[in-house]
Amino acid sequence: MRGVSFGICISDMHLIQFLHRVLFVTIEQLEAFLAVAERGTFTSAARQLGFSQPTLSRQLQSLEAELDVGLFVRTPRGVVLTDPGARFLKRAREALDALRQGTSELHELAQTPRGPVAIAALPTVGAYSLPALVEVFLRENPGVQLRLEEGLSDELEERVAQGELDFAVTTLPLQRIDLVAQKLWREPFLLAVPRGHRLSGARRPVPMSVVAGEPLVIVGGSSANAALREASEALGRKQRIAIEVDHPQSQRRMVERGVGVALMPAIMARDHAGGRFEVVEVQAAPRRTVALIHRGERSLTYGARALKRFMVERLKAR
Repeated sequence: MRGVSFGICISDMHLIQFLHRVLFVTIEQLEAFLAVAERGTFTSAARQLGFSQPTLSRQLQSLEAELDVGLFVRTPRGVVLTDPGARFLKRAREALDALRQGTSELHELAQTPRGPVAIAALPTVGAYSLPALVEVFLRENPGVQLRLEEGLSDELEERVAQGELDFAVTTLPLQRIDLVAQKLWREPFLLAVPRGHRLSGARRPVPMSVVAGEPLVIVGGSSANAALREASEALGRKQRIAIEVDHPQSQRRMVERGVGVALMPAIMARDHAGGRFEVVEVQAAPRRTVALIHRGERSLTYGARALKRFMVERLKAR
């Protein structure tokens, strides 16, 4: 059985028994505990780990039996950590990180990137910049088990800082000062309009004031929204928001169906071959700076470092 021995020092007298024993738990139990703690539901955690829910429940029950303490409380919305569970969370992360780092060092000696690597990216980056890179990297490094997730900037920062992700690709500036950022590229937002729209044949960049006067399809949390608000305020009128969506792909489909126009990052807007929308440049268009963020080189496994180097080299050369 794979496992790790480690001691846990907890000041709470209710848990004084932990001061006098060395616990033996399996890696699978630690991974199950962390997944449920981070996801908040058994369903989401089981999906992430590739377990059935009964298997996940058995892993956690055996862990609680080993620790002789309850780690979770079930609620109508999912599960929450008990006080002992919250105290155990930090130690569990440290133990799993130590195991992964030790395994990574052995792999590095063998010059073979392998093992699990968890990354995340903004939806537009994940869909339009990473697929070709991932295909090549995994072909060259079949021993790496890669998990890619998507999210908004604030969420990605927090998850990298908490150690849930090895690294993420997001936009600058960062809110946190404890993360390392490597700038990848800078790009403008372009205007996507339905085919046949009055602006589709524009030969010159369209002023932001004209864009702000159109019915808009916006993505919540997009950095382009502030520029649109400022342009509307300069005109002394309220934004004409046709619809707000959660995902860039929904935004694209709405534009194709003629619901409105949208500001899209260049990597997304220029990938419109076969689509039912046209792209127009915008005067003084908002821009975004895309960067790769992580907790520092020492926090990365050999597999994660290999992927990071691979991505930085190719994305900076765009």
